[in-house]
Amino acid sequence: MGFHNMMSGWSGGWVSWTMYLGMIVFWVGVAALVIWGISGMVGTGQVHVVPQLPQESAVDVLKRRYAAGEIDVAEFEHKKRDLL
Repeated sequence: MGFHNMMSGWSGGWVSWTMYLGMIVFWVGVAALVIWGISGMVGTGQVHVVPQLPQESAVDVLKRRYAAGEIDVAEFEHKKRDLL
């Protein structure tokens, strides 16, 4: 009794091989989805912390603008008096 006789009439041609490959792709996809879902629920254990930038005061902004040459000394002094 040969291999083809044991398959109860299946020809063993391209149809059976595409079905085999289709089932393999299907079950690999199901396993990948399960693993992806579990890893999404569990997480990595790492906490993503967004670093806080120091808040720049108005006087600091004024000093930075003066240092960069955006404003002159008269405007710097005038705005500093208004802020303080």
